[in-house]
Order: sequence, then C-alpha cells, then structure tokens
Amino acid sequence: MAKTRHIHKRMSQRGINSRLIDMVSQYGVKQRDKYMLNRKQIDALLSGMDEMRKMLLKIRDKGGIVLVETEDCQITTYNLNSYNYKKRKH
Repeated sequence: MAKTRHIHKRMSQRGINSRLIDMVSQYGVKQRDKYMLNRKQIDALLSGMDEMRKMLLKIRDKGGIVLVETEDCQITTYNLNSYNYKKRKH
C-alpha cells in the first residue's frame, strides 16, 4: 500500500518501522479507518506463537512429518526420516 510523506515523517519521529506497520495491518482490529493492536491482543498472539513453537519443536524432534493427501482426503502420515533407503528395492 502506498505511504504518504506524512506517515513517513511520523514513523521516523516515533521509531515505528514498516514491518511494525505491516504487523498492525495484518493482526490488528479494524475500527472504521483505523487498525489497532493492543496489549491484550498482542498477548493472545504471543500465546498462540508459543503453542506453535511447541508443536514445531515436536515435529522437528521426529525429523519432520510427511502428510499424504489427495483432493480433500488425508490418506496417511509418517515421520520424514522413517523410510529406510537401504532396504529399498532397485
């Protein structure tokens, strides 16, 4: 989205960079012509990120996970490193 000279000046004065603006735009609550991201909403987002981190670490401990699906049907899943290439028939 285009930014005016005014917002560039205010961002510079207030120590707000484009990445922060993008986060407020993406995760903030829209009220008329404003997006707001308050402390309570930030805490909820951080809590969700903590949960996602736990799940990602669990997947990483397994060496990754593969999900096989077709169209709208999930068929099977397995650990990424569970396939033994040495036993594979040529």
